[in-house]
Amino acid sequence: MPPPKRLSYTHNRTEFEEWPLPARLFDWRCLALLASLLQACAQVPEEPAAPLVSETTPAPEIRLNLPEEQQCDCPSTLPGVDYTFLDRGFLALADGNIEAAAQHIERYLRLENSTQAQWESGMALAYIDSLASNPERNVARSRQRFNELNKQDWRAMDLHPQSLLLRQALQNFLVEERRAANLRKEKLALEKDLAKREETIKRLRELTLGQKGASP
Repeated sequence: MPPPKRLSYTHNRTEFEEWPLPARLFDWRCLALLASLLQACAQVPEEPAAPLVSETTPAPEIRLNLPEEQQCDCPSTLPGVDYTFLDRGFLALADGNIEAAAQHIERYLRLENSTQAQWESGMALAYIDSLASNPERNVARSRQRFNELNKQDWRAMDLHPQSLLLRQALQNFLVEERRAANLRKEKLALEKDLAKREETIKRLRELTLGQKGASP
């Protein structure tokens, strides 16, 4: 095999020389490189495939941090007191059904025979007696009931709020009714006095005319 020829070239006015590699040496090195690459690929372990997620897998449960519901401690749910019939009486009273209101309140008094129930039902019945729409209206009885109940220590009782409102309304009514009664008495007294004065003036006029007629 003849020896390789020396190659020379000039770049930027500089002369370079190279000795080319033999073709067999080049082919051997390429084969060695390919063999090493194939061996490396054969030694790499195959990664296991990821398990498939079943479509029927249940979704995780989401829990919300919400506050718990609180129960209302309303007057109608207080232990030991059943305001059912008293509330029905108030509703009937608001609708203008006086007879039904009185029946519900009296039934409440029979079921809840306590000092508190007697005060609440008594004040409601006293209020009903004062209503102008009540065919059996009795203002005197209403005032008597109110005065008796008002003497009790009602502020220390755990009374229904509607009963307290009825008490205040009834008190205002009785005060105004007392003033109206006093005005009626004053008016009646003035009318009587006026009638007496008119009678006196009439007699004086008759006396005066009689004296003039008797004179010569």
